[in-house]
Amino acid sequence: MGPVLESLVTPQRSTAVDSRVVFLTVIAVAIGVAAGLVAQILLRLIGLITNLAFYGRLTTQFVSPAANHLGLFVIIVPAAGGLIVGLMARYGSEAIRGHGIPEVMEQVLRNQSRIRPRITFLKPVSAAIAIGTGGPFGAEGPIIATGAALGSLIGQLLKTTADERKILLSAGAAAGMAATFGSPVSGVLIAVELLLFEFRPRSLIPVTFACVAATAVRVTFVGSSPIFEMPTLGPPNQTALVLYILLGAIVGVASVGVTRAVYLIEDAFAALPIHWMWWPALGGIVVGVVGYWIPQTLGVGYDNIRFELSGTLTEQALVLLCVFKFLSWSVSLASGTSGGTLAPLFIMGGALGAALGGELSALFPHAGLDVRVAALIGMAAMFAGASRALLASIVFAFETTLQPFALLPLAAGCTAAYLVSSLLMKETIMTEKITRRGIAVPADYAADFLSQILVRDVATYKVVSLEAGLTLGEVRSRIAQGLQESNHHGYPVVDKERGLVGLVSQRALLDASEPATKRIGDIVSGPCAVVFEDNSLREASDLMVREGLGRLPVVKRENPREVVAILSGSDIRSANRQRLDEAHQAEQTIRWR
Repeated sequence: MGPVLESLVTPQRSTAVDSRVVFLTVIAVAIGVAAGLVAQILLRLIGLITNLAFYGRLTTQFVSPAANHLGLFVIIVPAAGGLIVGLMARYGSEAIRGHGIPEVMEQVLRNQSRIRPRITFLKPVSAAIAIGTGGPFGAEGPIIATGAALGSLIGQLLKTTADERKILLSAGAAAGMAATFGSPVSGVLIAVELLLFEFRPRSLIPVTFACVAATAVRVTFVGSSPIFEMPTLGPPNQTALVLYILLGAIVGVASVGVTRAVYLIEDAFAALPIHWMWWPALGGIVVGVVGYWIPQTLGVGYDNIRFELSGTLTEQALVLLCVFKFLSWSVSLASGTSGGTLAPLFIMGGALGAALGGELSALFPHAGLDVRVAALIGMAAMFAGASRALLASIVFAFETTLQPFALLPLAAGCTAAYLVSSLLMKETIMTEKITRRGIAVPADYAADFLSQILVRDVATYKVVSLEAGLTLGEVRSRIAQGLQESNHHGYPVVDKERGLVGLVSQRALLDASEPATKRIGDIVSGPCAVVFEDNSLREASDLMVREGLGRLPVVKRENPREVVAILSGSDIRSANRQRLDEAHQAEQTIRWR
């Protein structure tokens, strides 16, 4: 009567790596190579549009618009670019609006990592137009978004799960960052902190290989030198380290202000009595006006970062660059045009850090504070505070400069900015937009508590079972008497040898449509779902969900038909209660003996 061993439904043992991971890795490498090529194409397209719009020449050389001689006509160029982007968003896809990463996060969290194929083309083209006509954005945001769209597209073409599409999407996004800056490790960390929301081998392996492939493509085209080369730095002393922490905290406050300002301006645009299609053109006018007075605010501005890190800019130049880059970028970004946030945040943070470093150095002349390190900390701390991608910010600053002695000050300053930002602001520049749309964004990436507890630790070992030969009438009589052992919601059913037959619910026992003379063994149908003592609660909980059960018989591996305990939903809730107690009940536990 009992099911044979092969008919038992058991939990699926979770494995860190399997053949499917190898398959995803091969696809991710291809995506990484493609993202690397896309990055080079987009940078050249930006160069082509910049040269045409500001210098009237036909070349793809990547140049800054700052040296243009257009005079007042420079105001028209960003406005025209904004108008084209607005039209593309209206009649192509509204998804090209914004700086890319929040939109990708939204697809991961809400749409099972499915991005419409047209974004793979529209996003880079619209971004190239916006940046090439003077938009104060970095190329990395659109490249990240395009890489993500490419990964999602491949994931949709192949037969993949939602989790696997997320991995491929993240691989494309991370590869886009690695291809832009030559920063494979920070690319992986960006994916972990902003897209994957997990730290598992099955996702880390494909994403890392994608970043390696994209970086290799970049090295082929531009070499292996760091994108932001700077003079060799020496180790900091203790006094300077304290000042770097203070500097990071101040930049953290500024990152909060920058984030809130962007969304305040965005709200102001939303209140305008005109269609959003026209907003990028209005933002472009502001970009043009600011660019007329401060040409260095136009375009990507990677040269500005190099100047900041060289320590050659005056304090006045740093302040002007920080203030007017913020004004131009915040208005343009809030208008909904297509661009990126990383480079502008780095420029503003670097300028602020260098200016603050100069002031602190004047106040404490013997502290050994290096203005170049201050600029580097400001650059990374601004991004850490605004995005809360702490590890990515620290590693990015190292990978793009290759200054090992900067790691300690970077860790100190970025963590200070991260702390201040977390205390002063609930959301980030990456999450504010999508949380306004009602999407919950994970903030903590902790190990699954249920995966750390075995079934044997919480299961109920006092088992009340029913013999298959009993009639429904006999069992109903026991339930009617109110005996303590008859108050369960379900019971394992066993044969004469105490071997497991199945599981029956109290509702099925009391079903009035079944005659009292019917035996319990006759109402048990289908394969029996069981859990082993050494399974984790996560594996058991997943089996309950898949089978639609509220309880599971616990059996031994050496004898799967011998029921030793019952695992119910209340047992799992008790384990979660333990987790809450450990997290919130503070007590002194030290023992001297």
